[in-house]
Amino acid sequence: MDTGLFEKMPLFEALGPEDRQTLAGHFVLRRYPKNTVVINEGDETNSLYIILDGRVKVYLNDETGKEVILNVEGPGEYFGEVSPLDEDPRSASVMTLEDCHFAVLMKQEFIRCLADHPRLALSIIRGLAGRLRALSENVRSLALMDVYGRVARLLIELASEQEDGRWVIQERLTHHDLANRVGASSKMVSRIMRDLIKGGYIRKESQRIIVDRHLPPAW
Repeated sequence: MDTGLFEKMPLFEALGPEDRQTLAGHFVLRRYPKNTVVINEGDETNSLYIILDGRVKVYLNDETGKEVILNVEGPGEYFGEVSPLDEDPRSASVMTLEDCHFAVLMKQEFIRCLADHPRLALSIIRGLAGRLRALSENVRSLALMDVYGRVARLLIELASEQEDGRWVIQERLTHHDLANRVGASSKMVSRIMRDLIKGGYIRKESQRIIVDRHLPPAW
C-alpha cells in the first residue's frame, strides 16, 4: 500500500517514514458505493477504517426507522477504533454518503500496531478525547438548547469555508438531514430554515447554503 496516502493524515503525523511503511503493509484497500452500510450497530468488532476518499455518516436508529446522525466524516478521518479496544459490539452504524475508498486494518493487526507504535496509540487516545469532548457538547446542546439553537449551532459548525466574505456550507443538506443531525422533526427544521431565509440570514445557491449574516441569538 502506498505510504503517501498516510503522510497528510493527522492520525499518522507522529510516525516517521519507516514506521508508516511498516504500518502500510498491514492495511487492505476497500471500495464501497454510495448508500452502503459499512458497519451495523451491534456488529462483531473486527476492524479500523480510514477514509481515503468520500464521506460517511455515523448514526443510530431504532426499530421504527427514526435516525440520529452522530457525525459526518471525510477523507483523513477514521472510524471503528473503539470496539477493537474494548471488544464490545459496534456502538453505532456507518453508511457511505458518496462512493468511498477505505484503508482497513483488521482487529489483531490494529492491536499489534498500537503495541509496536506507542505514538500511534497516543494519536488514537487524543482522537478519542476529541470525540468525547464533541459528544459532551452534543449532549449539552440537546439538554440545554431549543431546536433553533441546535440548528444555528450546526450551521455555524458546518460553515467552515469563506468565499467572497461569506460563509459557505459545501455539504449538500436536506432539511431531513439537518433534522437527523440535531434530533428534531423535519417540519420544525423546515420552519426555522424558511424564517432564516426570509430574514436574509441564509440562502441557498447551487445546492449550497450561504450564511450572509450572523444568525440571531434566538428564534
